[in-house]
Amino acid sequence: MKIDVQFFARLKDATGTTQLTRELPDAARVSDLLALLYREFSELEKWDAHIRVAVGVEWVALDHALHDGDAVSIMPPVSGG
Repeated sequence: MKIDVQFFARLKDATGTTQLTRELPDAARVSDLLALLYREFSELEKWDAHIRVAVGVEWVALDHALHDGDAVSIMPPVSGG
């Protein structure tokens, strides 16, 4: 299946892009996508303990099942007032 991925803030610098598309097996979960991205972008893995992941407009856990055509957003922690 194809998954569209968007990176925000400092993670754009870590990956050198704002978005990309990756192929994953049909039963893939968010954790599988992250593992693939960490192999491709070693700098991204440094953020592992802090990143947030959304599919569409909903925050999801690492065990969230992905579906063909999902739009995944990967963001660093956000602070502000």
